[in-house]
Amino acid sequence: MKVACVGGGPAGLYLSILLKRQDPTHDVTVYERDPEGSTYGWGVTYWRGLLDRLREHDPESARAVEEHSVRWRDGVAHVGDLTTRHHGDEGFGIGRHRLLALLAARARDLGVRLEFEHPVTGANPPAADLVVAADGAGSALRARHAGHFGTEITGGRNHYVWLGTPKVFDAFTFAFAETGHGWIWAYGYGYGPEGSTCVVECAPETWTGLGLDRADEAEGLILLEKLFADVLDGHPLTARSSGRASAAWPVFRTLTNRTWSRGNLVLLGDAAHTTHYSVGAGTTLALEDAMALAAALREPGTPLPDALARYERERRAALLPVQSAARLSAQWYENLPRYIHLPPEQMFALLGQRHSPLLPYLPPRLYYRVDRAVGRLETLRRLKRRLGPVLARTVQARRLAAGERPGPAGRPDAVPAHRG
Repeated sequence: MKVACVGGGPAGLYLSILLKRQDPTHDVTVYERDPEGSTYGWGVTYWRGLLDRLREHDPESARAVEEHSVRWRDGVAHVGDLTTRHHGDEGFGIGRHRLLALLAARARDLGVRLEFEHPVTGANPPAADLVVAADGAGSALRARHAGHFGTEITGGRNHYVWLGTPKVFDAFTFAFAETGHGWIWAYGYGYGPEGSTCVVECAPETWTGLGLDRADEAEGLILLEKLFADVLDGHPLTARSSGRASAAWPVFRTLTNRTWSRGNLVLLGDAAHTTHYSVGAGTTLALEDAMALAAALREPGTPLPDALARYERERRAALLPVQSAARLSAQWYENLPRYIHLPPEQMFALLGQRHSPLLPYLPPRLYYRVDRAVGRLETLRRLKRRLGPVLARTVQARRLAAGERPGPAGRPDAVPAHRG
């Protein structure tokens, strides 16, 4: 099969790798409009589950990605002068430039052709058996047939800006700073010894009140460096590493499509769907799209429309909980005043619970107490499940040693209520 992947991001590159691994006779080309080595942003984040799935699909690229990633287990929240730290699941960060370089090298080794500085528009799609639109949320290939795909875009409320810093955070870091115009906050995570990603967000009234809507890039960075000086430890903030034009402080746009394919054209990654950045799932979802599409194309003799329909069906189902979590996460930040004045320990706990559909409908302090109580009950349940058989065996052994009969029906798990 001849395959053209339009877009040299993680989704397009990883799909090309998987297709060549499945069948080296596939003719696969990746077309990227920008020069090799140029990309926007700084680092991406992912979790252990993705790394496990990468190992299943291509152990060699998984090893390279893990080797060049940094890890953290802690989450830290700075709320004004107060700080709280929680130990959590293992997270990973890797520089976007590094990730793309690793995937490009692996694709070349497998025989994929990479065509950089080769823009593809809806008016000049490449001739191929399968054309994959992996060209991002602003996909030119999708826009050409927007009516067919049923593209819908919904804007969020808050403004945000994607920045970098040479400060290397040792944990996933949240920083909330109060100003005379409301709260402004940052998410920071390391991606290598060279630095960290730092996303700054605020409500519209804060954005205009601070003058960020009127400030030029340099003025805006100076203001943000002052607001987050304690967290940055004197390190500067840097703007986009690419010269590509971009709206300053946009609102996040959630993109959906009614269908993901048209004939031999199929959408992949952000061209098909976007999820709010606060759940850190964009790259993971793009790579998982590539895994699902490659798997759907693996079955010999399956007509292409059937394979594309299977891919879309499976990914839509898998995306539902992530998209729900992303919506709730964005809403939590849009309603930050509801939570920000809680004691830091409680605020951070509810920050971790922001994906809960129940949280917006309960008073925050009540939700916190209920969640703590449920957590204690679940801990007791797990302890009971773990210790129950051990205690039962101990009791039965004592009974037998004393010449007593075993518990009811001879079951070793029949523990008497008042025996020591």
